[in-house]
Amino acid sequence: MKASANSVKELCQVRYDDIMEYHRVHDGANVFVSQFGEFTQDFVNQVSSEIEERMLEDGDRKVVVKRMFSIIVEGLQNVRLHGEKDGHGNQPSFFLVLRNDENYFIYLGNLVLNKNIEKIKERIDQVNAMDKDQVKELYLSVLTDGVISSKGGAGLGFITMSMKSLNQLSGNFVDIDERISHYDLKIMLNRQK
Repeated sequence: MKASANSVKELCQVRYDDIMEYHRVHDGANVFVSQFGEFTQDFVNQVSSEIEERMLEDGDRKVVVKRMFSIIVEGLQNVRLHGEKDGHGNQPSFFLVLRNDENYFIYLGNLVLNKNIEKIKERIDQVNAMDKDQVKELYLSVLTDGVISSKGGAGLGFITMSMKSLNQLSGNFVDIDERISHYDLKIMLNRQK
């Protein structure tokens, strides 16, 4: 059964609201950047530059700003290029960055095909099982030997975000119908490292 466009968007909105509330209550985090909808290349360029500028103004260290920039560009490109559309041609996605004194909590949410969920979980588990040096080695190997997909990627997304965040990634899936699920990826970036 095909979910209605409104029900898909509402499910994504509920997940987005739940994430904000969780971090507000448990981490004392506030919203730093928030966007709900479809992402264009212009949006990716604009928001990454604005975040970089704002972080520098707020006194974040340049190394943290560079890591954030890499994570955001890679993550938003993944959502833009690999996010699926619902049965009505819409691509409801979200981008959310929360922060407290110690960390940034970065969330990227989009639709995925159910048939791809296991592959996504395996890729996250793969990079999470590696130490920092192994992730870097995998990155260089994929960069050198990677095969470019039909959507223009070489499989570097999770590797890059793990390498730049210096933390494990976590993914959450919410079933929508027999074809698609909502997926969000959480990346934590320490403001002091």
